Amino acid sequence: MKSHKNTLKLISAAAIALGAEMTAHAGFTVFEASGNTPVDLTPTRDAFRTAIGGGTTAGANGSFGGERREINWDGVPAVFSDSAAFPANFFNTNSPRGVVLSTPGSGFLVSANAGGATPELFGFPADFQSFSAQKLFTAVNSNITDVGFFEPGTAVPATTSAFGVFFTDAENAGSTLLEFFDLGNNLLFSREALITANQGLSFVGGVANAGERISRVRITSGLNTIVTNGVLGNPNDDVVVMDDFIYAEPVAVPETGAAILTCLGVAGFGFMRRRARTV
Repeated sequence: MKSHKNTLKLISAAAIALGAEMTAHAGFTVFEASGNTPVDLTPTRDAFRTAIGGGTTAGANGSFGGERREINWDGVPAVFSDSAAFPANFFNTNSPRGVVLSTPGSGFLVSANAGGATPELFGFPADFQSFSAQKLFTAVNSNITDVGFFEPGTAVPATTSAFGVFFTDAENAGSTLLEFFDLGNNLLFSREALITANQGLSFVGGVANAGERISRVRITSGLNTIVTNGVLGNPNDDVVVMDDFIYAEPVAVPETGAAILTCLGVAGFGFMRRRARTV
């Protein structure tokens, strides 16, 4: 029992040392829109860009003035597009934008270009359209995509202060949303996407207004899943996929914060192992 108490004290001390990173739950400024065409969402996209900063001219690797990054999927080469799997670290390695993806599913797909051997829009042209022509993005065998942040091109953990995403075909309320988590895995922000008609587009994004730092973004896309081109997980539920990601420049986590997180992980793991042996 004494060792358990010492471990809990260590975890508590680490949490206190993290300060605001562990307890920040203040509000975010929300940007959201839905409509039938990209034009309907463009003013909200532009306002979100302005709130983050960085101007209108893209530099290398989707960088806008060192303040904002964007991913539109359209430049992903055919070798990493449907029907081939999309690498989870593509946008931190091939095109270093400080994003690494994960999913409980079996991987990711970026849709194929029109006119190729693989049908475009994941084989569902009656359901999807793109915000920025012409490629879309989805997890495979899951409706969950987790976005982790790194100092671009490195393995150094990072955080961001804003994130937004476009969805296509979000027809059912409550099934498509964003969730932001801090370094301690505390939920900072959650927002459902506005619903649309079939093939419609939605955008939802949040910008920190009180110094919050986002360590991870969880994207839930509808209720259904894509298994492979033209094949859904089931024939009934709403399937939703994604287009552009827009986010503030990832900033490296200070070394003290990274060390404390390591301490938390080791202490928590040791506690769970000892507890498991006593059950």
